[in-house]
Amino acid sequence: MQRALVRRLQAWRWSHGTVAELLSGRDNSLGFLRLALATAVIVSHARALGYGGKEYGRGFSGEQISLGTLAVYGFFVLSGLLVTRSGLRLPVGRFLWHRALRILPGFWVCLALTAFVAAPLHYWHVHSTFDGIGGPTGPIRYVQANWVIATREYDISGLMEYERSRGVTHAAAFNGSLWTLRHEALCYIGVALLAVTGILARARRAVVLITVVLGWLVVRQAIHTPYWGGPVQAGYLRTFWLPLIGAVTPAFMFYLGLAFCLGMLGELYKKHVPVSDPLALVSFAVLLGSLHYGYFYVVGIPAFAYALLWLAIRLPGAFRRIGARNDYSYGIYIYGFLVQQALAVAGCTRFGLTVYFLLTMALTLPLAVASWHLVERPALRLKDLGRRRAVVAPGVPPVPRDGGRSEERAEDRLVR
Repeated sequence: MQRALVRRLQAWRWSHGTVAELLSGRDNSLGFLRLALATAVIVSHARALGYGGKEYGRGFSGEQISLGTLAVYGFFVLSGLLVTRSGLRLPVGRFLWHRALRILPGFWVCLALTAFVAAPLHYWHVHSTFDGIGGPTGPIRYVQANWVIATREYDISGLMEYERSRGVTHAAAFNGSLWTLRHEALCYIGVALLAVTGILARARRAVVLITVVLGWLVVRQAIHTPYWGGPVQAGYLRTFWLPLIGAVTPAFMFYLGLAFCLGMLGELYKKHVPVSDPLALVSFAVLLGSLHYGYFYVVGIPAFAYALLWLAIRLPGAFRRIGARNDYSYGIYIYGFLVQQALAVAGCTRFGLTVYFLLTMALTLPLAVASWHLVERPALRLKDLGRRRAVVAPGVPPVPRDGGRSEERAEDRLVR
């Protein structure tokens, strides 16, 4: 017992190395973390969508944030890390092509299934006929309004608004989770602009400056609210329209952009970021303290960013195998809300919260698996379309059998 304790204390070192040395390729727990974050969104939504209650985490955080929103910030941190890695390696055109292939095919199929399968079945359930479903707010309009990640329409033929008025559901949207995708797409565009101007590769201090400015905007917005409680409490929810993207809320871009930029810094300065157990312990303490006592958006987000990096590297080997080859997290995220709404309409909430959640996962996971194997992974095979094979000159060391792209494939699989 004493020897085991001594060995553990010896393993608890200030630094095991740097992020550059320890976070590369598939030998990490990024896949597991993304699955955990996607599942956390479903857990958080279960009580709100199924029963009209507060999302988990609201009470503990003094209404600052919910478990689901915290998971979204985690996604943005990890995306910032991996997207920056991709942006440094690829020409801008191919970078944008890769990002489009990772998001759009799965998103389009989800839209189509919502509009032409879920909505008609729901319409029949309500009206016992399909007459009238093709009106000005029908399935075709839903697809037309949302296909470029604009998310201009959340309801179809007024079905969810009708169910909410009856108290059957508690959100007038078929799939409310899709709103984050347009903000993430804007972050991708930002990385592309930094790459094409050379800032990403040769002037990384500019990213530090951008992060500092976003942090200042976050503090400036939230400083007059209890706990410095974020964009919702601060009331900065005005929106403006961008071509193709649709409605964008600047406040959310400041907050989500800050998380994304922290992930970017983790990649740009990875040679200088230590993988430290004591520093991770401090990060977890700061994260929990800021969630409960306030100032999460000021100190909690940076602490959360470091904690995620540490977990990706330091979790036991068993976690590294989860999601290493197949990334179901995106499918879980884009289908979870839709499934929860469908189950609420079907009356499955009467069985209790636990059964409602288990049924949600039982239906969402097969959809996510099908999305990955039938849509997302086949789409990713097109990422090298038009790419010419390199010609090796005499005397140049041979290229690895996979063309040196094993790490590239791992990144593209994990980045939404």
